[in-house]
Amino acid sequence: MTLTPQITIEELVERLPQAPAVLRRFGIVCLQCGEPVWGTLEEVARAKGITDLREIIRALQAIQGVKEGS
Repeated sequence: MTLTPQITIEELVERLPQAPAVLRRFGIVCLQCGEPVWGTLEEVARAKGITDLREIIRALQAIQGVKEGS
């Protein structure tokens, strides 16, 4: 799976179930009050004041590599 800022949160969590734990480290909570957060990774990050997604993408790629390598 290619991780880009345009990936939807729904697709990201579906394909990479560990993603919410990584995103929480950056202040992005994927579930609020039992309802999923919709939008792209870029949109959700921007709403949290994050404009540079490189570190988030690298962290997600790291857990993706673990999943794919297992």
